[in-house]
Amino acid sequence: MNRWFSVTTEALSTRSASAAGPWRLTLVTDPDDCNLACAMCPCGSARARGRPRSPPRRMAPALAAGVLEERRGSPLRELIPSTMGEPLLWPALPDLLARAATLGIRGNVTTNGTFPGRGAAGWAEVLVPACRDVKISWNGATAATAAAVMPGLDLDAAVEGVRVLVAARDRHAAGGGARCSVSFQVTAREDNVAELPGIVRLAARLGVDRVKLNQLQVRSPDLAPLSLRRSPEAIARWNAAARAVREAAAEALARSGRAPALENAVELAPDPAAPAPRGPCPFAGREAWVHPDGRLAPCPHPAAATGALGEFGSVTDAPLGALWAAPAFRAFVAPGPGGHPVHPLCDRCAFRRPGGA
Repeated sequence: MNRWFSVTTEALSTRSASAAGPWRLTLVTDPDDCNLACAMCPCGSARARGRPRSPPRRMAPALAAGVLEERRGSPLRELIPSTMGEPLLWPALPDLLARAATLGIRGNVTTNGTFPGRGAAGWAEVLVPACRDVKISWNGATAATAAAVMPGLDLDAAVEGVRVLVAARDRHAAGGGARCSVSFQVTAREDNVAELPGIVRLAARLGVDRVKLNQLQVRSPDLAPLSLRRSPEAIARWNAAARAVREAAAEALARSGRAPALENAVELAPDPAAPAPRGPCPFAGREAWVHPDGRLAPCPHPAAATGALGEFGSVTDAPLGALWAAPAFRAFVAPGPGGHPVHPLCDRCAFRRPGGA
């Protein structure tokens, strides 16, 4: 089974569950399309091996538009295009975000920072007016580390792209538009843990609003040596880095009066065999995922994509609202005593873990 997790898990995910529908919707638009070759991502690792998925999975634009239109007047407030693959490569993204904006739904986009096709300035014109947050995957403070984690990335070009995006953010807000935050999304690993404070310092210099730290998901044996949760020694390195990250943010605040907000910059329990207790599920009954073929999933766990958590229907056969209200879906998302669905995979799900998935 594919053990890769890809998701946005900021505090907004704790919004109350609603029987009327999700407050946030992820449309998995193009999970097999990317222009980089990151080993931690199935799409990128397949490209690196010269075996990209064929044909690539891509959501039909009409399907995506139809789901949005059906949600008119519902609790839906935020739209995430695919966090797997590079959503900026999906040709219909500008139209989808514009359509969402007319419905009062703001975008939440994660990109690899290469800004393919339109360039940073062109994409800023699309993203800034339509999005609440634009997250850039950022995994090094030096060119060598950034390229090692995200093969194909030019760090200097990525830095310039952030400058362009931040300037567009500020111009739009100064003109009375809703402010679009700019975030760095970082995957903490053995090969970049020493540079995490440097990433925060760079974010502060560039005017980035937030740095979100996630732990590496070990989806294949070759990634296991890079996990910072694999041993007491690795956890100690992470815990030291978490403290240094907070210090870097405090120094930036003292120096300039501003610093990026930090997410998941917290120490882990020192013994990997005795992790901190997991919390409630942040997703079930609150958010929805629609896969390229239209199938509904209740969360971003890979098992949900394969149907291992249950079959909840497809928006090609019924409206999302009907699927959300169906007995099978309502039964699954009903929380058990631990605040999460009653399922063995949910019992040990990493998304319920303090310190990030």
